[in-house]
Amino acid sequence: MHVSDRRKFLHQTLTFGSLALANTVGAAEAGQTSPLQRMSWLNEPRKWRIDGDRLLVESTPKADFYRLPGWTINNGNFFRLSVSGDFIFQARISGEYLAKYDQAGLMVRLDDENWLKCGSELVDGQRLASAVITRTYSDWSTMPDLSQSAPVWWQVVRWQQTLKALCSIDGKSFATVREGYFPAARSLEVGLLCCSLEGAGVKASFDSLSLSSLKPGA
Repeated sequence: MHVSDRRKFLHQTLTFGSLALANTVGAAEAGQTSPLQRMSWLNEPRKWRIDGDRLLVESTPKADFYRLPGWTINNGNFFRLSVSGDFIFQARISGEYLAKYDQAGLMVRLDDENWLKCGSELVDGQRLASAVITRTYSDWSTMPDLSQSAPVWWQVVRWQQTLKALCSIDGKSFATVREGYFPAARSLEVGLLCCSLEGAGVKASFDSLSLSSLKPGA
């Protein structure tokens, strides 16, 4: 990458990061209704319900999303809606993470081979902030979660051909967990994710959902 191209890319990502926070705060202040009533399941879990502005889930056992050469799993629980253009989606998430790879978070999906998932995940007895970007095959990155017990806010931002995953302990100050290229598409699916690759299922709660359009200069 040429120096001028790299500077342009960094400028764009810094810009959409500041726009993300501005638009999310604006959505909360405007009192936008929760997107829950417009969402539907890819791989419906064994038990779930909407309680006001919360989604409560008991996820499917032995279920996840991941792709490697010769091995693919695509049966995780994803409560989603279709969104056109650039956007910010966020929710506050809590879960009972008991088995290795129990996780609850957010997902952005184009198709079976192109998606991002992020959230809190139990790995070797520790809760981590986890992100996977899949473009044909999956890669995985982690960092220490913001809490080992409290709910965490997760946010995904789509800006042109970039996806960004962020988390926050208070819903105001967000830290970037992952950022990467994502294929251009007219619309993507975005929503709430539960997986339990080795366990009997994870219990999770999602609330304070917000979906906002992201526009330059907004």
